[in-house]
Amino acid sequence: MAKPVLLNNVQHHDMRIITRRSAQLGDNVMTAATFPAEFRDVQACYPIVFRKTTDGLGFEPVALFGFEEGHNLFLHGERWEAPYIPMMVERQPFMIGVSDDGLMVNVDLDHPRVNHSEGEAVFKPHGGHTEYLERVNSLLFAIHQGMQALPGFLAALLEHELLESFALDVELNDGSQNRLIGFYTINEDRLQALDGAAVARLHQAGYLQPIYLVLASLSNFRLLIDRKNASLA
Repeated sequence: MAKPVLLNNVQHHDMRIITRRSAQLGDNVMTAATFPAEFRDVQACYPIVFRKTTDGLGFEPVALFGFEEGHNLFLHGERWEAPYIPMMVERQPFMIGVSDDGLMVNVDLDHPRVNHSEGEAVFKPHGGHTEYLERVNSLLFAIHQGMQALPGFLAALLEHELLESFALDVELNDGSQNRLIGFYTINEDRLQALDGAAVARLHQAGYLQPIYLVLASLSNFRLLIDRKNASLA
């Protein structure tokens, strides 16, 4: 259970963050939320798909790392075997808090990366920000900005009925039959059927490029299947 508190240099002056990768540190995840501004980097490595939000009322785009919960096919011991790690993974154990004073940095004190003896120092001995914390601040701000643009993008997809559910049936090298369900992608037929005015509006809003990046990312399913087969060997 997450225990987010406002980060400060008095209570957390000796806090350190373990930055290596491992299942024990929370990296063995199937998905990570993403947003259009990150799609270019994400699509180079992972499929981008959509899933319903936990309240069931909306959708969110995610980078897909595996075919089952709690299994990241890119995680091998303490190595994440991809050149890009999505920002929502990189930010851990930090998150953005919003107060009357604006955006604040919160930290999950129960996260396994948080300790007082190993990893990157968060504050300098006299209380200033370390370079590590400055990088975290930049990362959190980029996430915040990216998430602000997400509702408009999703609204445009729903307005034009461009999201469709899909099922991926996979036969693995061991002969097992597997099906991935519960996710959505872009309906290419409906996209191609849009009239010029609708396409122009999507382009002017900056939504057309991320739509095509989602479609391009689907070629990574082949790589994901290859990784799954390799894990069975």
